[in-house]
Amino acid sequence: MGRMKENPRYNVISMRVSDEERDRLESLVAHSHKSVSDLMREAMLAMTMQAADHGSYRQAA
Repeated sequence: MGRMKENPRYNVISMRVSDEERDRLESLVAHSHKSVSDLMREAMLAMTMQAADHGSYRQAA
């Protein structure tokens, strides 16, 4: 049996993108050597930090 992950992720979020958006995302994956999930997590973190800096983000309780 594998080792338990320290921060397991159970939730799946899917989204629709255009062919152009998919191509750009695949290019980012290839150049960054990161997964799509990791890139999306980084993008979400950057957006929430930016919103917090501008006072327009409130974390859910």
